[in-house]
Amino acid sequence: MKRGHRELLGPGRLVLHVRGRPGPPALGFETAGGGRLVLRQGERPVLLGRSVGEGCCPELYLHRLDGYRSPLPPVRSTDMRSQVNWPHRYARWLEEADGTPLLEGRWELARRGCFEPGVWTEDFVSEWPTGRLALSCGGGWHGVLPLRGLSAPDAARVKAYRKHARDGTLAPVLLWWVTFLDGWVLIDGHDRAVAALAEDQVPQCVELTQVPDEAEWRRAAEEFTEAHEHRMQGLTAHPGTERRRAAAEEAYADTLADLPYGVPPSRFRDLPGGAAAWDDLAARVMFQFPRD
Repeated sequence: MKRGHRELLGPGRLVLHVRGRPGPPALGFETAGGGRLVLRQGERPVLLGRSVGEGCCPELYLHRLDGYRSPLPPVRSTDMRSQVNWPHRYARWLEEADGTPLLEGRWELARRGCFEPGVWTEDFVSEWPTGRLALSCGGGWHGVLPLRGLSAPDAARVKAYRKHARDGTLAPVLLWWVTFLDGWVLIDGHDRAVAALAEDQVPQCVELTQVPDEAEWRRAAEEFTEAHEHRMQGLTAHPGTERRRAAAEEAYADTLADLPYGVPPSRFRDLPGGAAAWDDLAARVMFQFPRD
């Protein structure tokens, strides 16, 4: 894939314009009827899920399968001790890699170290291979989903990373924001996440998010501008009008500035074979793991 154009948004944030990947992505979700879904890396299914429950607050029961491979190369200790700009490094690696969510369009990579309470504790899916996500209405699940089993905190590699965590040199993990989950899939850095948590730290992260294409956000900007101008014309002259006008103009400017970096809904492709294919995959998993 050709190197994409980069929008530089500060030392820890950029937008990568991906070209030459029309899709489908090498790591992507497929759906079938009845709340069935599959996450596939290449031809290999790495997660099966099914939503259960009526209304807007279903529960997603999932089972992850062995075989997921991080698309990024191993992070060397010498790199972690240097002044690496990790969003730029991960952007380059993702461009060169297979097995990633990247497809044609704009993708933001941004440093993140602060999370809402619970994201890395009760909503970090540490059990393996099964899990249950409560996709509650109004707030979603808002947790982190690993794609492989987690190593023990005293495993040799984790112990080496724990020293980096204590020294403040641990490389960030790579998270992929998935809209329908209202949460993140852990793409790279499973052992680094365990190491940070074992040292009572919130893992430092680079967050990968698909953002609108230029044509899409410009179309939204035109519609929003038209609605804003209509509202402004409706403001009648009376005490306080100028204050209301100034507040409306400020809100308009803030919203317009955010439109290129909003988060569109997750994209899915249909599962080839539909529900029958998902049921066949699920039956084979149940045969291997009869307790699930």
